[in-house]
Amino acid sequence: MTRSAGTATAVVAAVGAAALWGTTGTAQALGPEGTQPISVGALRIVVGAVALALLAVAVRPGAPAPLAAQRVRVPQPVVLLLGGLCVAAYQVCFFEGVARAGVAVGTVVALGTAPLATGLLGLLLAERPSRRWGLATAGAVTGVVLLVTGSAGTGGPIDALGILAAVGAGLSYAGYTVAARTLLLRGVRGLVVMAGLFVAGAILLLPALLSADLAWLRSPAGWAMVLWLGIGATGVSYVLFQHGLARLSASTVATLSLAEPVTATLLGVLVLRESLSLLTGVGIAVVLLSLLLVAAPARRRGRRVGTVSARPRP
Repeated sequence: MTRSAGTATAVVAAVGAAALWGTTGTAQALGPEGTQPISVGALRIVVGAVALALLAVAVRPGAPAPLAAQRVRVPQPVVLLLGGLCVAAYQVCFFEGVARAGVAVGTVVALGTAPLATGLLGLLLAERPSRRWGLATAGAVTGVVLLVTGSAGTGGPIDALGILAAVGAGLSYAGYTVAARTLLLRGVRGLVVMAGLFVAGAILLLPALLSADLAWLRSPAGWAMVLWLGIGATGVSYVLFQHGLARLSASTVATLSLAEPVTATLLGVLVLRESLSLLTGVGIAVVLLSLLLVAAPARRRGRRVGTVSARPRP
């Protein structure tokens, strides 16, 4: 496979992962009544961790990835633990931020923080974001603001704790993305990386399940929802995610993940019969154009947008 073809498949994989994440809201809306977001999130991570672990054991390893220089050398077990902590923290912070600050504000803050934080943390891996990435990310975040505002609207007093929780969700996403990228650059298999992160996250989230009311799991709709969220929106999505992350910089993958709210909005319109406002439509168009910008090949010979040299720059 040529380098350009490899980059194209990585972009498709990253966007595909984000599209699967965008199904979570619709899946919960079609699920049984009486569910609690934090318990649903914890079950999603547990089932996803099992699916990823089984895949990591079943799939034969391919050729090892080339090792790359990194500015900060942290022991691999520590990277894995920190990444797992971020996986668990994202679930808690995102749901708490949305509950306190509202869907619109919480989502915008979390999704707006994630690519910016990932770009900064990516500097630890000697990955310097390009100007095109900055322009595309600014456009995509603006599009998300328009999309979410048009869908849910904003209003009411601002909850400071909710805002902090949403920021925490964005930082957590950046944390486990860069942790995964770090391990991939060290030659660890992608499926092993994802399985390790999610097993660690699942263990940390188990206490949330012990105190949760899971009576809704007695219904077929409850099991169908959990299995989809765990296998499709987590297991399959993070197989795609690791494929993209092995070939693109962490910051580029984070920006491409902003396809998630576009998918969620379109599913809301097509499946849940929600209305589509003009502002939301404009937001979707801005996000899609921004993603095309970050995914387009660079004009420089031998370089592609979103790919970065593994060697630290002087």
